[in-house]
Amino acid sequence: MQKLSLGQIIKDKNPALEASLPRFVVAMLERLLCLERIDELLEMGEGMAPLEFIEAIFARLDITYEGMWEEEPRRGRYLFAANHPFGGMDGLMLGHCVGRRFGDVRIGVNDLLMTLAPLSPIFLPINKHGRQSGRTSGLFERTFEGDVPIVTFPAGMCSRSARGGVCDMPWSAGFIKRAVAARRDVVPVYVAGTLSRKFYLLARLRKALGIEQNLEMMLLPSELFAQRGSHFKIVFGSPIAWEILASEPTPVAGTMLVREEMERLSAYC
Repeated sequence: MQKLSLGQIIKDKNPALEASLPRFVVAMLERLLCLERIDELLEMGEGMAPLEFIEAIFARLDITYEGMWEEEPRRGRYLFAANHPFGGMDGLMLGHCVGRRFGDVRIGVNDLLMTLAPLSPIFLPINKHGRQSGRTSGLFERTFEGDVPIVTFPAGMCSRSARGGVCDMPWSAGFIKRAVAARRDVVPVYVAGTLSRKFYLLARLRKALGIEQNLEMMLLPSELFAQRGSHFKIVFGSPIAWEILASEPTPVAGTMLVREEMERLSAYC
């Protein structure tokens, strides 16, 4: 199995940047991103189906979770809209829970994660560092028009600390537009949990210094491994019919409706 190469990943996205980076910097970043430990997981998962691989990761890290459903899901074409506290573990848990219940799933992710081969069949890539390509845009349209349940994180990036605690970043209204266009009911989902204090401190420092680049994102792999031995709770709300969302005055209003329902679910945790 080919090992992950940060240099190659950067080269594929930005050749000029890759050419300008000293090798010692790339090596340092690879250690920060825990690429060696991720390679070990990928080697373990070679030949596994995606949900089987997620189960193997949970077993390796001694991770457990419980999913609570306000309403037993019936057969339908759902878009699951969740808060994003972890930037990794939440996607694995939701993909596993929804996939096991419905038989299949797609998860909207940063397109850089398509390098994780055992999981790529259930990933729906989103280009976070440029415009969506025609191929990716077409894949989105076909997936939304199909019947497979989809998990999305409308905030686009994991939660940050703010006055009063940790909360999701502003939600984009794009998921409402896609849900209405594809006539998919939306299921709000609340995932309980937070990352380390170090992550939030770096995010606040970066913002205070006026740095636009999402530097704290580089800590997410180590945050994933730091969750070893944890137990998590997920609450699935009642589906909101696409007709109700279509009747809202604007997609932003529909977004607020779903987010408010998501936040209400936190009371179960």
